[in-house]
Amino acid sequence: MFTGIVEELGEVTAVEDLGDSSRFRLRGPIVTEDAKHGDSIAVNGVCLTVVESGDGEFTADVMAETLKRSSLGALRPGSRVNLERPTAVGARLGGHIVQGHVDGTGTVIERTPSENWEIVRISLPSGLARYVVEKGSITVDGVSLTVVEAGPDSFTISLIPTTLALTTLGIKQPGDPVNLEVDVIAKYVERLLGANAEESAK
Repeated sequence: MFTGIVEELGEVTAVEDLGDSSRFRLRGPIVTEDAKHGDSIAVNGVCLTVVESGDGEFTADVMAETLKRSSLGALRPGSRVNLERPTAVGARLGGHIVQGHVDGTGTVIERTPSENWEIVRISLPSGLARYVVEKGSITVDGVSLTVVEAGPDSFTISLIPTTLALTTLGIKQPGDPVNLEVDVIAKYVERLLGANAEESAK
């Protein structure tokens, strides 16, 4: 489990095409300081398993399904990425519960800067709109954020200077894809209410 509090702005150093998958090498001295084979690291909000780690870098295999459902397939050597290690049991939950299981991708529509922050509008796949509510939580490229406005096909977020400086959201431009993970609690509530409704109808 992750919290959506990015630890480090890392970089893709190599991408190897394996046919039905890809192997990524990423640089992240902070997240690799205690990483070992089999550990998990979230890369732009996608939970990946460490294959090898050393000298401030790690490798991870990304299956075709993940490449299709996330924006990782667009990464190239030199791409910047948000990195986060799993939260430790008993640690503070600074963001919200993040699984690292991307629900879909959106696209940056527009950025509106102001004196101390920026408002960013992101497109929202129709199948995810019902889980996104004003002042609710959403994960964008692995960053835990609060929804400002929620519409049928887009939503807005407000980015403070720290988020702009320390995550990829500071450099994403209109047209760029982003990974989205909605609040898992909303999905469980929907499932439970649906099950109750089916029982009541019997």
